[in-house]
Amino acid sequence: MTDWSEKKLAVWAMTPNAAELAQKVKAAWPSVELYFSSKLKMDGADGEFTLLSRTLGQVWSQYDGHYFIMATGIVVRVIANLMEDKTKDPAVICGDEAGHFVISLVSGHIGGANELARELASILDAQPVITTSTDVNQAPSIDVIAREQGLYIENKRAIKHVSMAYIKGQALPMHDPYNLIKPHIPHELIEEPAMFTPTRSGVFVDYQARDLPGLVLVLRPKCLVAGIGCRRGVSKHELEAHVREVFKAQGLSMHSLARIVSVDLKADEPGLLQLAEDLDVPIHFYSTDELDQVKMVPNPSPLVDKHIGVKSVCEAAAILATGRRNLITPKQAGKTATVAIAAMPFT
Repeated sequence: MTDWSEKKLAVWAMTPNAAELAQKVKAAWPSVELYFSSKLKMDGADGEFTLLSRTLGQVWSQYDGHYFIMATGIVVRVIANLMEDKTKDPAVICGDEAGHFVISLVSGHIGGANELARELASILDAQPVITTSTDVNQAPSIDVIAREQGLYIENKRAIKHVSMAYIKGQALPMHDPYNLIKPHIPHELIEEPAMFTPTRSGVFVDYQARDLPGLVLVLRPKCLVAGIGCRRGVSKHELEAHVREVFKAQGLSMHSLARIVSVDLKADEPGLLQLAEDLDVPIHFYSTDELDQVKMVPNPSPLVDKHIGVKSVCEAAAILATGRRNLITPKQAGKTATVAIAAMPFT
């Protein structure tokens, strides 16, 4: 569940009554930022707007959610050109200025708008209005479960097929060897993964890359760590090409990459730093003393030992990061870099 008191929320008001309602939210959640119409001339606003659409366009993506205390029609018009993707758009809530209703309008599941509507309704003693089918039918919301488990949704178009099946009470095949999703789905809605067919939906949860029917929802756990050793001056392009080549050859999904690790002697390597930034994953560097604590590596290198005093960089770093002695992929050497892959434990 999302704790919206710790999220970044903007509240928008155009009338005195709406502004008073907004201040009630601010009293409950001090981190909320209030935007009032410049015509109100009221204290307490963190920002003002003369033209709602213009100001909103400037700050739209800076917030996890937006609560508009105004007519639904106004809100629909001002957000229409700002929405991009259900997995990226902020939560959008609207409600009347009397505080009777709080309506989840956009990003109800992944963006957390349904939860936000319920929390705001509790603060304002209002009625939350939730219209998403899975909630109305009390069926499992696979996209919400995926978000809560930190899973990457690889083919979001398949969400609707899984959701429709659950709404109808139909069981679907599920591959989930790490029990990340199964505990949150009623047992009667789960079939064995052998039932995957081109004409049925299903759920596949794994870091392994498989050739699956298009209707199967693919969810990737962020659990793989890439240990990387490289030459000085290696380009980001060379590094990324080698990493992707290794992942592909080993049948692993890049969407499951959770972290890059290396030796601290490479902490200022531009190509390595840029790779982590472009792949949007954190990067951590271990000292040679830390790497030297890993006594058993599959492929020790006398050359690396001679130059920096440790027998391994990529394999030792991947082992240190995951606590696993068994690597998924031992050292894979390219012209300018080495890569080893390990999986973080799920429990």
